[in-house]
Amino acid sequence: MKKMLAPVTASILAGLLSACSSVDSAPAPVVNAGEPPPPQASALLAPTQGYTVQGNVVFRQEEGGSIRVIAEVSGLTPGSHGFHIHEKGDCSAPDASSAGGHFNPHQTPHGKAGEGNHHAGDLPSLEADAAGNAALNVVLNSLTLDGDQGIVGRGLIVHADPDDYSQPVGNAGKRVACAVIQKD
Repeated sequence: MKKMLAPVTASILAGLLSACSSVDSAPAPVVNAGEPPPPQASALLAPTQGYTVQGNVVFRQEEGGSIRVIAEVSGLTPGSHGFHIHEKGDCSAPDASSAGGHFNPHQTPHGKAGEGNHHAGDLPSLEADAAGNAALNVVLNSLTLDGDQGIVGRGLIVHADPDDYSQPVGNAGKRVACAVIQKD
């Protein structure tokens, strides 16, 4: 009996270990055979002058029309950083001022994404760890990829400071990284 139990235990442990190694923090979209993957856009963050912040952000269309935002950013100072979609897809200025103000097609007050009134471009803050790395994985109902109110072709900005949610734009400080959101 002990001889039979050892191989069974070993195979159970091997199965558990392989299951743990395949865990994905962002669930993959469900795609039926023959159907195209869900629409998505992405942004490759590059540092503004004097900074080293960089990262990758994906905006994936979810079932029901909401958008999943998946971000991985490095080179930040530890702590909270404002994170916003801006009106222009232009990162040509050394300080990214060419991206304009927050994307706000409904002319609403600035606020927290998912809580009451807020700009369409208001995203949850990035929380950087002691090594300066931040990750975000959130579903938002206030964004669309395309159309007059879509985010494709707009700027994406990471700020130096926390967003204090004050009016008009939250005092999040200098722009430390910029990207143009592009459809994949």
